Amino acid sequence: MIAEAVRAELDNLGVTSIAPGLAATALKLARALDEIPDGDAPTSQAVVADKLQALMVRLRGLAPAVEEGDALDELKVKRQQRLGA
Repeated sequence: MIAEAVRAELDNLGVTSIAPGLAATALKLARALDEIPDGDAPTSQAVVADKLQALMVRLRGLAPAVEEGDALDELKVKRQQRLGA
């Protein structure tokens, strides 16, 4: 469950090719969290979760900037939709 979410975020961020070792480590930590049974070894879970969180923050910082449209782009899209384009 956690590993799937981390993999999806890594794919969304596009950092696997930029930092493959860090991405692989994040996935390994996520799988380790998934393998610890609920309620078992809460201290271990907390340590692994903390390391995973720190690593994901680092990976998010490495992610390429995503260009988002501004208000004029949104208006252009709405106008095209109204005109049926």
